[in-house]
Amino acid sequence: MKKLYCFDFDGTLTYKDTMFMYLKFYDSTKYRMQFLKHIPLFILLKLKLAETEKVKKSFIGSILKGQTQEKIEMKSRQFFEHHYPGIVRENALDFIKNIDRNNTQSLLVTASLDIWVKPFAEELKMQLVSTRAEFKNGVFTGNFIGKNCNGKEKLIRIKEEINNSRYDKIIAFGDTSGDRPMLKWANEGHYQFFH
Repeated sequence: MKKLYCFDFDGTLTYKDTMFMYLKFYDSTKYRMQFLKHIPLFILLKLKLAETEKVKKSFIGSILKGQTQEKIEMKSRQFFEHHYPGIVRENALDFIKNIDRNNTQSLLVTASLDIWVKPFAEELKMQLVSTRAEFKNGVFTGNFIGKNCNGKEKLIRIKEEINNSRYDKIIAFGDTSGDRPMLKWANEGHYQFFH
């Protein structure tokens, strides 16, 4: 029986949102300063008066734009080593360890940037489907390649990744409204399964 597992990352497999954690880890002084500057935008976001992608791009860019890919990757590795496995829910880890890898494809589907999620995907032996950071000449531009990988975009990106492969069963795990299209599409959609 051929299965496809689609796991959301932040909040589903982890206890916390990794974006804020990573940016703070990267440069805590700059993070504090930019967080305060972005509070009005975060409020507008909560009130649904601002676009998630624009606010996210602005906040991430305010800390990482102009940084080299080499430094970002080094910091991402350090972040992973510092927080794994502590940040990951224990029952999620147990579930993942028991996946039959011979008959199963596993995707880590996240709105977080590939920058800091890649080491987690590698450790969990999953293909990463995420928001993609744009680098030019080895430097982060502050932009994304394509759209923020959330909501309907998650489903578009999953379908691109599996490229018409056939599965006997598709099982998805999520914890927010941004996971709903993926959960509805799957044969089995589990909401806050590991909580």
